[in-house]
Amino acid sequence: MSGAANTPLFELRELRRHYPIERGILFKRRIGVVRAVDGVDLVIRRRETLGLVGESGCGKSTLGRCILRLEAPSGGRILFEGEDLAGFDRTAERRFRRRVQAVFQDPFSSLNPRMTVEEIVGEPLLVHGLARERRARLRRVRELLELCGLPRQLVDRYPHEMSGGQRQRVGIARALALEPEFVLCDEAVSALDVSIQAQIIRLLEDLRERLGLTYLFIAHDLSVVRHISHRVAVMYLGRIVEIADSELLFADPRHPYTQALLSAVPVPDPEIERRRPHRPVGGEIPNPAAPPAGCVFHPRCPFAEARCRREPPVLRPIGDRHEAACHRLEETAMAGPHSGDRVADGGSGEDLATPISTGRAT
Repeated sequence: MSGAANTPLFELRELRRHYPIERGILFKRRIGVVRAVDGVDLVIRRRETLGLVGESGCGKSTLGRCILRLEAPSGGRILFEGEDLAGFDRTAERRFRRRVQAVFQDPFSSLNPRMTVEEIVGEPLLVHGLARERRARLRRVRELLELCGLPRQLVDRYPHEMSGGQRQRVGIARALALEPEFVLCDEAVSALDVSIQAQIIRLLEDLRERLGLTYLFIAHDLSVVRHISHRVAVMYLGRIVEIADSELLFADPRHPYTQALLSAVPVPDPEIERRRPHRPVGGEIPNPAAPPAGCVFHPRCPFAEARCRREPPVLRPIGDRHEAACHRLEETAMAGPHSGDRVADGGSGEDLATPISTGRAT
């Protein structure tokens, strides 16, 4: 990407989202705080897909909700096209709502079971006053269904009358109704079968190219993330620990946590599986209400030293398009090949590499 496509759409600066822990019924008192997002710096560029990965509970979805202004940050700033979201008035807020949308994990729970497809996809148009007449709204709904690879005849269907893949396509059509520039995909394919996942991923890629969309793609499946993302950010306990171009990160992961994530992905070839290095991580994720001092990963890190227990690391550049937050980047690089390519050679990654039409889906 170059030119306008390489300019920032969102900039997160020291973003924090903390949840108070309170005790008492009538007279509540704060006894602690959960640091769901804890000082994140991140840039999302126009027309790119930024993958965000990490274990459950690391703060991925909370970060996405803050970007959409579904939750208010506890600190830091979120800039949209250089403007601080905190300074938006009601008019600017309404314009912003039109330009950012979301596709959620469970396509059944995210659709109103009492509404038809016409009502579900057409609701954003009605709310924002873009198609007040039913005829114009129905015409636009049919166009969106066709854009997402669904037959126009589905307009009268209810969510329970469709398959999981069709429901997710309806969710995507609803997200595109207002012609947004940014779409948050929060585990958008994790509830689907592998073959249907591939179709939805192909659809999202095609829509990004045709409509000039920007995605923040939150997922736990590394094969899917590698396939769709231009860059990948790895999150652990509310912080970004590594970020790089997708191929760079999978070929040469430098943070011990990223190495452990890739090591946990199985390879279907038993010979390769026996030969490749494994770097399992011991212990449990620390309590986000009482994170460790220094580097939050140090209790589980095989490279931890005294400095790691005292000083929190910052993201440091490794070349032009790669950063990692680790005090011992030199040692992690010397630890041997990390076989990032194994993710693309096995499991669902191989299925995603097979061209699949984005036309009609089951």
